[in-house]
Amino acid sequence: MALSKKPTTGMKDILPREMQIRDYVMGVIKDTYGKFGFTPIETPCVEHIANLTNKQGGDNEKLIFKILKRGEKLNVEAAVTEEDVVDSGLRYDLTVPLLRFYSNNAAALPTPFKALQMGNVWRADRPQRGRYRQFMQCDIDILGEPSNLAEIELILATTTTLTKLGFRNFQIRINDRQILKAMAAYAGFSEEEYDSVFITLDKMDKIGMDGVKAELLQNGFSEAQCDKYLELFAAVEGAADGVACLTERLGDCLDSALMDSFQEILSSVQATKSDSFELVFDPTLVRGMSYYTGTIFEIAMPEFGGSCGGGGRYDKMVGKFTGNEVPACGFSIGFERIVLLLMESGFQVPTRPRQVAYLVEKGVAGERLCEVIAKAQAAREDGTQVLVVRMNKNKKFQKEQLMQEGYEDFVEFYKDPLKN
Repeated sequence: MALSKKPTTGMKDILPREMQIRDYVMGVIKDTYGKFGFTPIETPCVEHIANLTNKQGGDNEKLIFKILKRGEKLNVEAAVTEEDVVDSGLRYDLTVPLLRFYSNNAAALPTPFKALQMGNVWRADRPQRGRYRQFMQCDIDILGEPSNLAEIELILATTTTLTKLGFRNFQIRINDRQILKAMAAYAGFSEEEYDSVFITLDKMDKIGMDGVKAELLQNGFSEAQCDKYLELFAAVEGAADGVACLTERLGDCLDSALMDSFQEILSSVQATKSDSFELVFDPTLVRGMSYYTGTIFEIAMPEFGGSCGGGGRYDKMVGKFTGNEVPACGFSIGFERIVLLLMESGFQVPTRPRQVAYLVEKGVAGERLCEVIAKAQAAREDGTQVLVVRMNKNKKFQKEQLMQEGYEDFVEFYKDPLKN
C-alpha cells in the first residue's frame, strides 16, 4: 500500500500562522474564564463505549470512532455482535467525559464546581466549512448550582470571551425546553409526539413557517393543531415582549415560576452585558441533544451564517452515573469556527513579540557562527522572537515566506563580516 502525504479525510494539518491564532485564542479563553472562577480539567480522549452509547448524545452516537478490543480480548471469529469486539471509543464531545469525571471525583471537588475543559473530539461526520472529523471543543460547565445564576454566569463568561477576541454584533439566542413543551401541549400535541414536532420546528430558519406547517401536516398532525401551534410563534414575533406574550397565552400550560426565572436571566444579562452582542428570546430554538432539561442557548454570528456554539441545562445526566441527580449547565464555544473566522478576516495576534529572522550565509561557521548565535540569544533575552536560518539562494522568495509567518525584520550574516 502506497504512503500518503495527505491527512485522512476530515482531518487537517495546522500550519504555523493558524497555530499562532489557536494558541492566542486558547490563552484568551483560559484567562477570561479563569476570572469567572472556572477551573481547568482534563479527561482522556478514549471513553467506555457504554458511556458513549447511552442514548443521550443524539445523532452523535451514530458518528463514534469505535475502538476494537486488544490482545486476547479480541476474538473476531467468535464475535456475534459489535459488543463482542468493541469496548471503547473516541469521545464525540466533552460533556459525557465531564460527567464521568465529576461522578468519579465529586468528593474531591467544591460545590458548585465550575469546570473549564478544552480538548479534541472526534466524529465520523461529513466534512464541510468549519467542520472536521477531529476538532477542538471548549466547554465551561457549572455542576451543583440549581438556580439561574448558572445560566447568567455562563452567558456572561462566554460573551465576554468572544468580545475580547474582537467579535461584535453577534446574538445569543435563548429558549427553554419547558417552554417548547408547554407550547406543544397548548397546541394539542401529545408528549409522545414532542420529539417529532421539535425536529420539524428546528428547521424553521431554513424552511420558514409555511415549510414547518407543510411538514407537520405530512407527519399526520391536524391542520387545527398546526395553526394553533404556529400562531404562537407569529404572536411572539410581533410582540414587544415575547416572554410576557407567551406567559399570557399559555396560561396553565406554563409554570409561572419557570417564566419568572427565565425572565430574570434575560433582565440580568441585559443589565450587565456589553453593547457588543444581543440577547434574543427565540421560541424556535430546539438544540438537538435530548439530555437538555431546561434553558438552552446558542451563539449566532452573521460572519459565519450559522451557530458558533451553544449549550444549556442538563439536570438529569449526572444521575445516570451516580443515581443521585445533580443540577448541571454548560456552554460550548465553537472553537474551530471562531479560529476560521479570525483566519478569514486576516486577524493578527496582538500580543506577539517582535519577530526578526537572521539569515545566515552557508559558509558562516566557527567563531563567526557563534557570534551570530550570541546576538540572537541577546535579542531573545530582550523579548524578541529570533529565527536563525541558513540563507537560501532565492533570498527574495525566502523573505516572502517568512513575512507570511509574521517576520517583519531581517538581518543578514555573511562569511565576510564586511558584507554585513
